[in-house]
Amino acid sequence: MSSSKNKTTYERVVEITHVYLGPAADRFIDRQIENHLHKSPKSLTKNDLNSLTSWIKVIVSLICDDPDIVEEYIYELNRLTITKKNKKGI
Repeated sequence: MSSSKNKTTYERVVEITHVYLGPAADRFIDRQIENHLHKSPKSLTKNDLNSLTSWIKVIVSLICDDPDIVEEYIYELNRLTITKKNKKGI
């Protein structure tokens, strides 16, 4: 198993999504990236995360009745945009 440090942004997004959507995570994320960002899932970068997360929030809010779960999922995705400098407050 590779460490979180060595994972791509795409792999991290899918890993988080697996917690909330289970085995549908890969397909769900691939579709969101392809349909809304118009790019290959494997080419996802941190710069794409704000846009992707906005789309994911809309879609997941439509399929999940619990707003707390939606917010928790979005929070976890947003944590991926934090750099080490931001974590230290620099």
